[in-house]
Amino acid sequence: MDKALQTTIDNMPAKTGKSLAEWKAVLKTKTFEKHTEAMNFLKKEYGVTHGFANTIVALSKDDNKSENDLVDAQYQGKETLRPVYEELLSFCTSLGDDITVTPKKGAVSIIRKRQFALIKPATKTRIDLGLKIKDKPTGDRLENSGPFGTMCTHRVKVSEVNEVDAELKSWLTEAYEKSV
Repeated sequence: MDKALQTTIDNMPAKTGKSLAEWKAVLKTKTFEKHTEAMNFLKKEYGVTHGFANTIVALSKDDNKSENDLVDAQYQGKETLRPVYEELLSFCTSLGDDITVTPKKGAVSIIRKRQFALIKPATKTRIDLGLKIKDKPTGDRLENSGPFGTMCTHRVKVSEVNEVDAELKSWLTEAYEKSV
């Protein structure tokens, strides 16, 4: 994702009062024929600026795919990784009732106030779990963010369900706690 777009998404809760997922939920309650109609609705009813309204509407289109369709497509040909994804997702959503799960075309964002984890099937045999834990030293297993760039600060390569262990869960918990 473009760095500027990610910054806009990260700043959205503070600047607009809602996360991207919350804005998507608002738009799902209405039907708009045109992009500008949805933008004008957000601007008039919620006082959202033009730039944020445009971003929210554009990112709400999801190519007419449901969230399940997006996840299914990510794991097509990588079915052996689906149980790993489910285990990671289950743990993440158990961290609190303020979690938003946002499937995208290539990954699933896990958001509290900000994204704190990103689950991405990287290869047919490995999921890359991106974590956002500022000022946390890297190690053998907790690597530099690598392909995630600034979206995450760290990456953990996960190939099997048993790798979603106490150590990995402690990092996810720390990322969750710091995402306020």
